[in-house]
Amino acid sequence: MRWPRIIFLSVLLLFLIAFFHYTLPQRDVVQITGTDVIRTDFSRWNRLFYAQSDSGTVDGTNRDLRQIFAQTADDRDIVYRNEDTGFGWPPYFKLNSADLQARATNLSRADGRDQWVVVTHYGWRSTFLTAFPNAVRITPIDNPDDLNPIPWLNIIILALLALALFFIWRMWVRFEDRVIDPAVDRVSVRWAKMRDWMAGRR
Repeated sequence: MRWPRIIFLSVLLLFLIAFFHYTLPQRDVVQITGTDVIRTDFSRWNRLFYAQSDSGTVDGTNRDLRQIFAQTADDRDIVYRNEDTGFGWPPYFKLNSADLQARATNLSRADGRDQWVVVTHYGWRSTFLTAFPNAVRITPIDNPDDLNPIPWLNIIILALLALALFFIWRMWVRFEDRVIDPAVDRVSVRWAKMRDWMAGRR
């Protein structure tokens, strides 16, 4: 029973790490280099990595997808998608993708300015699945070093989650001690008596 439990808990832990790494907000310090709108077809493989259609529109197998292009201080190119999350998951309640696209266009370096911004986003970039992180907020900053590197919101969320998991684990241990273990012991005793009876050792 020990190894199956360890394997199950390890798989569950990896799933939770991947889930929260995808869902929790991340921040990049970049310069916006441009914006675009492309027609995107969704497959059964990458549909999971896209949000719903913009609020007030009908969801379909393909639709226009807003994109924001950016570059980091070390010349790494990043492509963000810009979609409403609505009232679904993840719960960012983003309804202003059109306004965010306009803001990104205004902050683009195309007009000759050298503006640094903080892009708050969630999600992963996968070239294989054609998936992009979803930009949630764009905040102009004067200096790329102004960003606080400590993700306090993520720390608070994960701390609350760890606390909840600890209480659930304690409740399960008590339930196991009070209910499951005595039931297993009773079954073991009855099984031993039945074997003795079948062997003629009454």
